[in-house]
Amino acid sequence: MTTSADSLVAFGQQHVTRGLGRLTEAVMTKGEGSYVTFEDGRRMLDFSCGIGVTNLGHCHPKVSKAAADQCVNIVHAQCSISFHGPYLRLIEKLLPIMPDPSLDSFFFWNSGSEAIEASLKMARQITGRQNIIAMQGGYHGRTFGAMAVTKSKTVYSEGFFPLMPGAFAIPFPYWHQLGLSINTSEEELVRLSLYQLDLVLKQQTAPRDTAAIIVEPVLGEGGYVPAPASFLKGLRAVCDKHGILLIVDEVQSGFGRTGKYFNVEYSGVRPDILIIAKGLANGFPLSGVVSRKELTDKLVPGSMGGTYAGNAVSCAAAVAVANAFREEKVLDNVSARSSELLTSLKSLRDDPEVGSMVVDIRGQGLMVAVEFASPLYSPTDPALVPSAPKNLASRVAKRCMEKGLLILTTSLYEVIRFIPPLNISQGDLQKGCQIFAESVKEVVREG
Repeated sequence: MTTSADSLVAFGQQHVTRGLGRLTEAVMTKGEGSYVTFEDGRRMLDFSCGIGVTNLGHCHPKVSKAAADQCVNIVHAQCSISFHGPYLRLIEKLLPIMPDPSLDSFFFWNSGSEAIEASLKMARQITGRQNIIAMQGGYHGRTFGAMAVTKSKTVYSEGFFPLMPGAFAIPFPYWHQLGLSINTSEEELVRLSLYQLDLVLKQQTAPRDTAAIIVEPVLGEGGYVPAPASFLKGLRAVCDKHGILLIVDEVQSGFGRTGKYFNVEYSGVRPDILIIAKGLANGFPLSGVVSRKELTDKLVPGSMGGTYAGNAVSCAAAVAVANAFREEKVLDNVSARSSELLTSLKSLRDDPEVGSMVVDIRGQGLMVAVEFASPLYSPTDPALVPSAPKNLASRVAKRCMEKGLLILTTSLYEVIRFIPPLNISQGDLQKGCQIFAESVKEVVREG
């Protein structure tokens, strides 16, 4: 096996499937708290968290120890053979933090995409209906059912049609999606989106044929856009009226990312099915589908399952995550660091040198985005700015990396997302914000 950094990268480029994209052509060797180290010696502050996964930082000692201890007891206790202890202990830890007490029936799988697949199967079998309504800009995964309800970018499904039939979409209440000014009121955005839902139910999929509406309470790959509480309440009312299930995808927004355990808590809306993953086990592969027992009792035994579903090591890690959240007062840290992050970003927007290039600052907790102006938007897009530098988001992200900060873009638009560890220190957050501000100013100057 090759050993130098360059030769390892070359080996990976030769033998790892081209369908996998990468932020950097490098080999990551170590993660510790808010930092990652690469084979070439670079140590970088990580504001990506493996795309919102390592919410407690890399290799949190309590989580790693719980997983290691479980490895010497039992690793693979297959869910279709018997219960296992970590699975049941994890349910015990999650029950008190569910966004609604009705959510009391759990199925654990491996990835967010698999959990979405399970939720779609459940919705169809429970309701006896087929069709699903999704959101423009929504992202739910790359497997076939998940791809069908993913509407954020064509790259995820291009060349793979036909996808799962019966998937429809309405605009998310985001000014871009509706072709409106950024100054459009929340009330108007919600009114227009719910009107489009009414039209879809009258023109494309009748309520009696519609099994579920699926929504991210904060668009992830669609640009880190929080859903107004009135929109989620409107979806709930439509679902209640027509016997449609409401699937809430909290894969990226869950587990404290937005300042509460689950973002849907801000609206008080009750999901019929809740999807969880990413931060659930802080890097160990685990996802979950949570619903009401009165609904899941309608499922046929054997219709759910999977070889590695609810792996014992991953569940043990997730139990430790739940304990750490409580013992280390993680949500308190999210609140404090969120305020500091937003203050820093707003000062950048107020900077006369670069402020005109900042179109929007949005988000909740430590799920925050900055959107830049662009000369490449559609001529009909209200955010089109012909004089703006091209590709600001990707160029700023690249400059941040050169300065020692891992940060990601998201969506079709010029958006950079901030997803630092939820337990990040004040000093590390300030360091990252400083690198970001320097990078924005340098790239804007370059034009």
